[in-house]
This record gives sequence, structure tokens and C-alpha cells, in this order.
Amino acid sequence: MTGQSVVTLTRQLQVGSTGSDVSALQTFLAGDPTIYPQGLVTGYYGALTKAAVARFQTRNGISPVGRVGPATLPVINAAILADTTSGIAPIITGITAVPATSNTNTGTTTNVSSATINWTTNENAKGLVYYSTSPLTLSEQINSVDVSGQTAMTDMAYRTSQSVTLQNLMPNTTYYYLVYTTGQTGNVTVSWPATFMTSI
Repeated sequence: MTGQSVVTLTRQLQVGSTGSDVSALQTFLAGDPTIYPQGLVTGYYGALTKAAVARFQTRNGISPVGRVGPATLPVINAAILADTTSGIAPIITGITAVPATSNTNTGTTTNVSSATINWTTNENAKGLVYYSTSPLTLSEQINSVDVSGQTAMTDMAYRTSQSVTLQNLMPNTTYYYLVYTTGQTGNVTVSWPATFMTSI
């Protein structure tokens, strides 16, 4: 990936695996639409990722089991290191969640229950923020990802810098959130869920 740090895999992966290494695998696979036409980068190893790995294995003469095991791991890593075309799906960076603090107005303190989520992408994209007071769940679909929770969206303009303000949040509460972006070619990237806590 020209101009980006290259992340190789350090463990075996299979259906149910989660984490940044799964995202790295999906980003690499998304670089070839004949292997991973959905191009979803979710951090979750689901059925679509398994099918993409199986296609990669077939192409490289490995039994197409759809699992990144000891035979596939070094081949995937060698291909990642040699690849210069990955990154078809937008790469989300710089995510910050800034919960609002209390406002003071003529001596009266009012709790402000909101948070602003900011992020950038390496290409023009539009975005949504999913949020909930309980952990978010993700489910891969054919060309999208279903996410639990409520949503707040940007103005839906394609740009590299985005910001969403979540309103009417409960005070002194932990919220789970993630960023869901769609590039101009329709490729989807989902950030790994994170948390923030609103003010009292």
C-alpha cells in the first residue's frame, strides 16, 4: 500500500475472529474485486470474508477452506507485503469522540448531553455514526453491514473530513459507537467499535 504502513497478520484467523488484523486482511482482499467483490472492511471475520479467503486460497493452490491457517498465513503475508493496490475501501483515521461539557448560563449550570465524533478518510466518503448504550453488533450482508443501535449521519456529501454531533444523550453514561463510511465507488468501511462517556 503505497504511502501507508503495511500491516501483516500475526495470528491465524477464522469465522468469528475480530480485530484490527481482520480489518487489515479485509483491506488487502478488497484490493481485488474478483476475490472480495463486496469490499467490506468491518473487523469481523464473517461469511463474506471466509468466501474471499477461499477464493484467495484457490488462486494460490491452497485448499479453499476459508480459514487463514498455518498454510495460508505466510502466503497472505507475502501477498500483503508485495501489494501496491489495496485501499479500495476508504481507510478511516483520526476518530475522536468529544463529549460535551456543562454549560454555564447566567449562573445556572445545565447539563449538555451530546458528543461530537470527528474522523478522516484517505478518499472522499460519506458517513454515519452508529451509537448505543449497549455493545454494538455487526452482521455482514452482501454489499453492506448491518449494525445495531441508533444512527446519526453527516450531510452525506463526499469528503475526506467528517463530523457528526450526537444529541439528546443521557448524562454520565457510557456509549458505544462506530463510524460507517461509504466511498464514491460504493465500498464500505466500518471502524472498530469504541466508547465515550457523557458528562454529568
